[in-house]
Amino acid sequence: MADNRFLTPEEVSQRYRGTVSPGTLRNWRSMKIGPSFVKIGKAVLYPESELDAWDEKNKVNCRVLARTDVQVEDQA
Repeated sequence: MADNRFLTPEEVSQRYRGTVSPGTLRNWRSMKIGPSFVKIGKAVLYPESELDAWDEKNKVNCRVLARTDVQVEDQA
């Protein structure tokens, strides 16, 4: 973890384009949910590698539906 980059809650909010506010991160920390964080004194920092892992864990995989070539006949 020596070369890991750490983000503040404000930077995490920017990373997620404001969809996750610093207040939401604060609530998640109190409920022990959300991405892992490090607390040093009063400073709360999120390791970027942990955010990447959290993104991967929450990724939604969509499956490709098999295309069926169904021909619709004229009913006229």
